[in-house]
Amino acid sequence: MSGLKRIDYSDNGTPLVALHGKPAGQARAAVAVFPTFMNSTPGVEAKARELINEGYEVLIGDFYGPEAPADPDEAFVALEKLRGDPPAMRQRLRATLDLLSELAPDLPHLAIGFCLGGMAVLEMARDGQDLLAVASFHGLLETRLPAQDRPKARMLVCHGDRDELVPRSHVMAFWEEMDQVGADWHFHSYANVGHGFTAKVGLDGSSNPAFDASADRQSWQAMLGLFDEILSNPRT
Repeated sequence: MSGLKRIDYSDNGTPLVALHGKPAGQARAAVAVFPTFMNSTPGVEAKARELINEGYEVLIGDFYGPEAPADPDEAFVALEKLRGDPPAMRQRLRATLDLLSELAPDLPHLAIGFCLGGMAVLEMARDGQDLLAVASFHGLLETRLPAQDRPKARMLVCHGDRDELVPRSHVMAFWEEMDQVGADWHFHSYANVGHGFTAKVGLDGSSNPAFDASADRQSWQAMLGLFDEILSNPRT
């Protein structure tokens, strides 16, 4: 396995920085990884390395470019700015997928994301981007641009039932939205689990009280299982 290598790219003139990694042998598929609202973190990079160990080529995308936040307060401002213009946000996400297509043109493409990244991959699916599957971990479910057509991607949503950022009303609205367009979706909800359940370390570097080892393990295995199913038995 090689380490994660910095790659510079851009979105309509905004400079961005991705992190790219490949397995030692032939990759099974290429995975775009979208991080939390803090942009790439050691925790997200550890997840990317787990994917490399499973035989996947990975590319961690950049949400912000030079405006990358230095602390949570800046991150909330940057997040709201990004979410405030949904078409521009989707274009920013497409820039990462375009780079992945350049790096791995002959591989199937998948995407995963955490927190804001979880919302991002669902937006990519809603946008009809060319992905076999997306997996959202404690992602936001609300959208200003609901799906109008059946997404190309199969969708896995891994959600903590006590996520303070995603009330039950958002869950039910997402289910109804997906049903209306005939999406192929799986929704895994973990009882008594809050937001950020895959992160062992919090924003201040201390242990994250929201981390849940069981939900983290089960959600990751669900993703690997779905990817294996899709890659082993591709649908026509």
